[in-house]
Amino acid sequence: MPDPTFHDRDFRGYGGHPPEVAWPGGARVAVSVVVNVEEGAELSLGMGDERNESVYEVVEEVVGSRDLCMESHFEYGPRAGWPRIRALLSAYGVSATLNANGRAVALSPWLAQEAVADGHEVAAHGWRWERHAGMGEAEERMAIAQAVAAIRDATGRAPVGWHTRSATSVNTRRLLLEQGGFLYDSNAYNDDLPYLVPGREGRPHVVLPYAFDTNDMRFQRGGGFVFGDDFARYCIDAFDRLYAEGGDAPRMLSVGLHLRIIGRPGRIGGLERFLAHAAAREGTWFARRDAIAEHWLRELA
Repeated sequence: MPDPTFHDRDFRGYGGHPPEVAWPGGARVAVSVVVNVEEGAELSLGMGDERNESVYEVVEEVVGSRDLCMESHFEYGPRAGWPRIRALLSAYGVSATLNANGRAVALSPWLAQEAVADGHEVAAHGWRWERHAGMGEAEERMAIAQAVAAIRDATGRAPVGWHTRSATSVNTRRLLLEQGGFLYDSNAYNDDLPYLVPGREGRPHVVLPYAFDTNDMRFQRGGGFVFGDDFARYCIDAFDRLYAEGGDAPRMLSVGLHLRIIGRPGRIGGLERFLAHAAAREGTWFARRDAIAEHWLRELA
């Protein structure tokens, strides 16, 4: 029987004693707004993939032919959701990170270009909208390279951040380091703060944990959010707790958005209520993930 004491997992983290890192301007909490851009990267026979995507607000898979219904659902995000989200980010002066699939950017380069023009970061979210667990090493290396190339071609800048949809492979972080150019990844959900892991050539690599609870994906089936105010109330509660704790130690809140989800007219008000609440509190730092990673590295490396 395997000995459970031999493993590479870390259950202690900072042990309740986070490092003494001061956010810029004396902020109490760093709020990372992440806008996931996945539309066009979902699996689709129409895009030459091996099958159709089955995950949306209604779980259904069309087998053997194009799923025009699913394709249309995903198209809503860039067409109607992005303009609403973009306008709110601008109105509240929020600097955000776009977690963008490479194929989505290749199909809608204008969206990434608008984001960069607005001062947002475009990070990589894989080539297709797929988990990497179980993916062969050569295939995963190619997926990383394709995502990097697509973002660089659209924006003129290679991404410095990476976030795999759902589960990574055991090789993902090593392959990111081999690819080079990555400052951080968000392939963890185990803390409210960034932390450092060994990188290449003596330079630490930053891990910025992500969150599935303060995330509009919970509007999907079984997720618990129904009304826009459900999203607002939950995110506000999370913000208020971290803001209070931020008087003694640094805190970070990740808020996950998707063009085709929070961008709906019945939900976008929830995002606006949250942004208004957080923006009204002195000591809120709305920050791109690359800015958070760079600051953490400067303070601790």
